[in-house]
Amino acid sequence: MFSASWSRKAAILVAISAAFVVTGCAREKPKPRLAYIERPVELLYTTGAARLDQKRWTEAIAYFEEVERQHPYSEWSRRAMLMTAYANYQANQYSAAIENADRFINLYPGNPSTPYAFYLKSICYFEQIVDVGRDQAATEQAMASLREVQQRYPGSEYAVDARVKLEMVQDQLAGKEMAVGRWYLREGQTLAAMGRFRTVIDRFQTTSHTPEALFRLVEANLIIGLSGEAQRTGAILGYNYPDDIWYRDAYRLLSDKGLQPAVAPLTPGAKRSFLQRVMGQKGTALAPPAETTPAPAQQQP
Repeated sequence: MFSASWSRKAAILVAISAAFVVTGCAREKPKPRLAYIERPVELLYTTGAARLDQKRWTEAIAYFEEVERQHPYSEWSRRAMLMTAYANYQANQYSAAIENADRFINLYPGNPSTPYAFYLKSICYFEQIVDVGRDQAATEQAMASLREVQQRYPGSEYAVDARVKLEMVQDQLAGKEMAVGRWYLREGQTLAAMGRFRTVIDRFQTTSHTPEALFRLVEANLIIGLSGEAQRTGAILGYNYPDDIWYRDAYRLLSDKGLQPAVAPLTPGAKRSFLQRVMGQKGTALAPPAETTPAPAQQQP
């Protein structure tokens, strides 16, 4: 006969298995969908637009998808596809939004709203950028996508917004290089650290991280005994950023070694990094073109 202890263990295993089944079912639960009731296309679309205005993203998506399902070859279906992408973006469903945008681009490459589809796709990548201590795959995707918007539609409002965000992306990637470089420096891997700091100077020299990268190169060159190179790098830092705190630190460091630069640092003013300045003004993505949102109907289903 089985012992009471074994019975208790069996009961626990059954409970755990049931929990996994429930969890799996919950994970595979399909998106909400409207019951198929034939409705006028204008009514479906404008109801979706009303839900969007009310920030009821899931309901808006359901109505726009219903437009495509019931009226797949109509002009409203094309508009609904882009609005579905925007609603998914607002709901932070970035993968779905990118998929919708790509579908629009593939089906309507020459449409006047296609620039917006490219732009929305780039913003979805942009808003998935994580902190500098983690993998930067989304950052690289955002940079490529934002550049595509600039190159394809250089005179558009989307290119202007993409340019600002691209600078923020570059600042993020430079920050990643700096974080890795500092770690190498702490671990005594000076040459590896110098490679990271040079990458910042070569690839991201317009970002807020360049002064520190130059200072770290001064520091690293002194560690490996290249005093002349350290002094030259300090001079470059002083020439380009004479009032920066990193030049003050470099000036002090070099002076302590008897390598005082020719130009003393200026008194710095109150400063914020480029990323801090722009992030303080950041809003959401631009809304879809006006032609995709006709006037709402009077009645709703």
